[in-house]
Amino acid sequence: MTRENSMRPASGYLMLLVTLALYVGAGYGIYMIVQNKDNPGPFIFLDLGLWLVAGLMCSGFTVVEPNGSKVVLLFGRYVGTIRSSGFWWVNPFSTRRPVSLRIRTLNGERLKVNDLTGNPVEIAAIIVWQVVDTYQASFDVDDYEQYVNLQSETSLRHSASAYPYDGDDDTPSLRHNTSDIQDHLLVELNDRLGRAGVKVLEARLSHLAYAPEIAGVMLRRQQAAAIISARQKIVDGAVGMVEMALERLESQNVLQLDEERKAAMVTNLMVVLCSENAAQPVLNTGTLYP
Repeated sequence: MTRENSMRPASGYLMLLVTLALYVGAGYGIYMIVQNKDNPGPFIFLDLGLWLVAGLMCSGFTVVEPNGSKVVLLFGRYVGTIRSSGFWWVNPFSTRRPVSLRIRTLNGERLKVNDLTGNPVEIAAIIVWQVVDTYQASFDVDDYEQYVNLQSETSLRHSASAYPYDGDDDTPSLRHNTSDIQDHLLVELNDRLGRAGVKVLEARLSHLAYAPEIAGVMLRRQQAAAIISARQKIVDGAVGMVEMALERLESQNVLQLDEERKAAMVTNLMVVLCSENAAQPVLNTGTLYP
């Protein structure tokens, strides 16, 4: 696999002066033909040669824009790539192919893929890429822009199918580990697109959601999981507070309770701490005798 070869062409301004000199000489040849009407043959051939060379010289001029390049071919053979911006001159018989070196952004379309657990999800990514090897971009693939589009879609599908949309705290998932997914996507894209002389600078997810047909069910599932998690934390906290209350009452000899009263106190405290509504206290003022 051949790599890019940078070439330094001739200055376009210098060759422009040479071309103008040839045209001046060709014009002078016409003057000599007119002055030598009796024997104009040598001057005619000389003048035609000057006009032909000057015309060929004009076809060798090329302009390279900033962050642009020209891939130069001579009779089907790769000569080199002009990366320096400016006005240049190359062999008139060569072919010049422009290849942009600017940073480009691919705003990928939303794709429907199945995650690791088989749930359909919608995902899209923004890819920032740049051509770094003009030879590979021009000759190792048929159309490098189309190659970037197709391989970006393939890599995004592969990355999305390697993780579940939502998982436990210890399980990497698309929703909770977005940065890890983006790093994985960036590595895979560089591995695939490097064959076309393209380097991916950044890859970020721009859209991530369940597919519409299961979005409602999955939303209720997430809500149920959130409620269960919250209830579990409430119960754990309530149990700890009850244990602490009983230990402090016994350690400070504030109140001596038998097992039946301890059970009643635990029940009351758990109801108060775990209830969603505010507790309504009942005051026991004792028994009134007439």
